[in-house]
Amino acid sequence: MEKFLIVGLGNIGDEYAGTRHNAGFMVLDALAKASNIHFADKRYGFVAETSIKGRKVFLLKPSTFMNLSGNAVRYWMNQENIPLEHLLVIVDDLALPLGALRLKPAGSNAGHNGLGHIQQVLGTQNYSRLRVGIGNDFPRGMQIQWVLGRFDDEEKQVLQPKIEEATEIIKSFVLCGVDFTMNAFNKKKG
Repeated sequence: MEKFLIVGLGNIGDEYAGTRHNAGFMVLDALAKASNIHFADKRYGFVAETSIKGRKVFLLKPSTFMNLSGNAVRYWMNQENIPLEHLLVIVDDLALPLGALRLKPAGSNAGHNGLGHIQQVLGTQNYSRLRVGIGNDFPRGMQIQWVLGRFDDEEKQVLQPKIEEATEIIKSFVLCGVDFTMNAFNKKKG
């Protein structure tokens, strides 16, 4: 049976719930809810398992600090013998407008500490990532406050349908691969 590891990046703890930096967690929470599965507190993270048309899918919300996310990714890839091409990391992105979704098969960490550590630990930047736009409407020097701030009600209304779209992107990634999924979803604007 083919196995996949879908990693949503974020920070654990109630003080971070609903913050922009936790967009990856939000997408996995939505997928778990839609799949009627629950996360269990396991080694290096909260893990839920499901299957999509005969493929086993592990959802991982690392419990490490964001800048140590690679430890959780490496552990679960090794534990479940998941190949690099079956890894998808979901991450917030300041460079994209709020709610924009971009799937890529590889790329730089673009200054994101979570992606940077994953790249360092895996020794490659050739893994798929889904970037969730959180916008960058903050004054100069206020980036940390922005990413650790919560979405307001208006932003949540924009984001909610995009989170649901992100769960469809994950399913397509598992069933059809990154290239097909990029062609199908990246053309959509916003």
